[in-house]
Amino acid sequence: MGLTRVKVKVQNPFEAQRCSTLTFLVGSGAVYSMIPARRLQNLGIQASGQRTFFLANGQRVTRPVGEARITFAGQSATCVVIFGQKGDNTLLGVTTLENLGLIFDPMRKKIMPLPMHLADMREYSL
Repeated sequence: MGLTRVKVKVQNPFEAQRCSTLTFLVGSGAVYSMIPARRLQNLGIQASGQRTFFLANGQRVTRPVGEARITFAGQSATCVVIFGQKGDNTLLGVTTLENLGLIFDPMRKKIMPLPMHLADMREYSL
């Protein structure tokens, strides 16, 4: 897994004035972004459910999830985020990057624009 650090703006999707800039570790193996629960709660972001995840060692853990507005590299999107617990890293996940139209190149340790393709389904119409 390639790693790099970036500064990202996190805000409450319903109260835009409640925001904070955090330093994230970008890992090509992280699916969702993880933010310390305390930071999300300070922004007024509440958990809307829970999901089960597997750690690198195979251990199963359950974490609360919610939604936050993420802004990075001039792009902004509302994304699912994990409420991190003590000892968890602040991670910028692949789905967040994709929502922003970006991709992480682990070889160059660089975030780049995601090549976007639009399927032309007209030829498949019923």
